[in-house]
Amino acid sequence: MVLSNVNKPVKQPKLSDVIMSQLEDMILEGSLKPGQKLPPERELAKQFDVSRPSLREAIQKLEAKGLVSRRQGGGTFVSDQILKGFSDPLFDLMAQSNESQFDLLEFRHGIEGMSAYYAAMRGTAADFELIKSKHLAIGNAQIENNYRLEAEAVFEFYLAICSASHNGVILHLARSMSAVVIDNIEQNLTILAQRPDIFAKIAEYRTRLMDAIISGQPQKAWGASHRHLAFIEEVLLNLTEEQSRMERSMRRMQRI
Repeated sequence: MVLSNVNKPVKQPKLSDVIMSQLEDMILEGSLKPGQKLPPERELAKQFDVSRPSLREAIQKLEAKGLVSRRQGGGTFVSDQILKGFSDPLFDLMAQSNESQFDLLEFRHGIEGMSAYYAAMRGTAADFELIKSKHLAIGNAQIENNYRLEAEAVFEFYLAICSASHNGVILHLARSMSAVVIDNIEQNLTILAQRPDIFAKIAEYRTRLMDAIISGQPQKAWGASHRHLAFIEEVLLNLTEEQSRMERSMRRMQRI
């Protein structure tokens, strides 16, 4: 049997589609972040070694997909609507619920454990330098004695680990839940402040996690992440139970 299309030439993709695909990859891998301004057309055209009309067509296609937006006289920006999936009123309620705080901690067990595992497996020297700098920033934030700043620094540390995992789904899921997770960390720190002696232990667990990742030991990194969060969860549960017992005791005293 003779195939009629054996000699049919392979259709080459349009140059604008190739450029669009490369820009999409940069968004996925986090090189281009939501809300970030793209370099000027002239600079991008030089970077991709293409004509400005082809680049402009690629950007128009990205705009049609809702991945970028152009502002009159202001340039082109990666859409900040990409991460709006978790800016839902339900998550505002979640942030205020004590029970949901533990649900979020369990969620972090999964996402942070996976990111630590893959970061240890795939991380580059540049990734590890970023992780170390974010780890150092936590200590600097603690000097300010501001739990919100510390929570943001802790989240940036874990986001650096997610980035080092080189898994776009993990990175963007973590980014999309940034507000909720930062609130969770801040509330946890506020409760843990009842036991200031345990902060040194938490810092030790976090250092072990970083060391396991940088030394390229995926299983050890996953285990370090699990032990770190399990320790926090155990202390929080104990403190929450103590607080509950105190509240019940106070109510009984008021009835006497």
